[in-house]
Amino acid sequence: MIPSPGIAIRRLVVAVAVLLSTPGALASELAIRLEIDGAIGVATAEYVIGGLQQAEERGASLVIIQMDTPGGLVEPMRDIVQAILASPVPVVTYVAPGGARADSAGTYILLASHIAAMAPTTHLGAATPVALGGGDRPDPPTPLNRGEPPAEESNKSADDDAADKAPDSEGAMERKVLNDAIAYIRGLAEAHGRNADWAEDAVVNAATLTATEALEQNVIDLVADNENELLQAIHGREVLINHQATALKTDDISIEAIEPGWRLKILSAIASPEIALLLMLVGIYGLVFEGWNPGAVLPGVVGVICLLLAAYALQVLPVNYAGLALILVGLAMIIAEAFMPSFGALGLGGIIAFIFGAIMMFDSGIPGFGISIAFVTVLAAIFGGLLLWMVTYIVKLRNRGAVSGRGSIVGGIGQAMHAFTGDGKVWLEGEAWQAISKRPLLKGQDVVVRDLEGLVLHVEPVTDVSTSAMQTE
Repeated sequence: MIPSPGIAIRRLVVAVAVLLSTPGALASELAIRLEIDGAIGVATAEYVIGGLQQAEERGASLVIIQMDTPGGLVEPMRDIVQAILASPVPVVTYVAPGGARADSAGTYILLASHIAAMAPTTHLGAATPVALGGGDRPDPPTPLNRGEPPAEESNKSADDDAADKAPDSEGAMERKVLNDAIAYIRGLAEAHGRNADWAEDAVVNAATLTATEALEQNVIDLVADNENELLQAIHGREVLINHQATALKTDDISIEAIEPGWRLKILSAIASPEIALLLMLVGIYGLVFEGWNPGAVLPGVVGVICLLLAAYALQVLPVNYAGLALILVGLAMIIAEAFMPSFGALGLGGIIAFIFGAIMMFDSGIPGFGISIAFVTVLAAIFGGLLLWMVTYIVKLRNRGAVSGRGSIVGGIGQAMHAFTGDGKVWLEGEAWQAISKRPLLKGQDVVVRDLEGLVLHVEPVTDVSTSAMQTE
């Protein structure tokens, strides 16, 4: 039986509707691309975690993190690793482009990912905790559950054992940091069947590998020249997502890049040592100027805002507060130079204190969070000279006397607006004043104000004043 045209049309509409409602029937799979470029900080962690959440909400089948980083802060790195491990969407971390690196914190993120890939001429490693970089590194500890200790270690005397237990808080803390990093990176490598022994070596001895060496030693999963080659190579691979094997489908996948929002870009820019130092100086300048010129308003508003932004930056940056104290002492010495002239000794000392303080304040050893000595020197010269000029100028303004009221009028020089004796008018400070003179005055003659009664000036000729002064001498 042949259906009527109306029934055939309805069946066609229903078929199209079912086809469109079937996930993946017409649309290709979606992959989200995130980029880590530069030091890993608080803003980076927020960006990556937000991207992973968005990928989950949009039903993406893959997240690609393209990474090029010298390392970064520990807490943001751990937050990113936790988000990757908890993500229901497979995460591919790809160290690219050529010449990129995944050093320090980047190595942890790479090993935590479901797929670890690198482009040729890239490298990874050097994951030693920075806290150990400033002194003698403790002897590598014997890893737990990895066989018996060496024979010579088991034959140690009781005295040697007691000596090892002697209080050494600094060494103990370093060993705790080292042991924690070793256990952490081994766990990440073992979770995806990668070379945990090399991962430990990257922490203990700051070992590094090229992309080819990393593939040969089972530290990463593959080397790909570009993103297309990467997607082709991982198609059909199985990864563990929440302990369940999941096959990746990347043969027909569209990639959407997620850029950091304006808020994260601003926070990332603020949380850099150079910008933080600049904001702090502008804030101090603004408050100093407002303090010496009450009512200016704008310098005070700008100063408060800049100081609050600097406080945020100092909160998320690794800061040495002894360096911050040196900066404040240096600024105080530059200000003191204007009040207590020391032929430049205080000003020069303040600039030197500022330079050393700025270098010390951000001398954390964490990659990507250092500060340029040239930048500090130039900034110190510019701001030191500007602050010295500003304070000197303000002091001169204060010493010049009153600029309004009775104090600014008495002793002022004006001109007679017409010839008069007794009552008349004089021109003073851009205004016409009622005046009284006991001596005859000519039009345009200079007069000096001797007294002020209400709005009436008592004046006399300037020549009389000069003559009386000469006679006194």
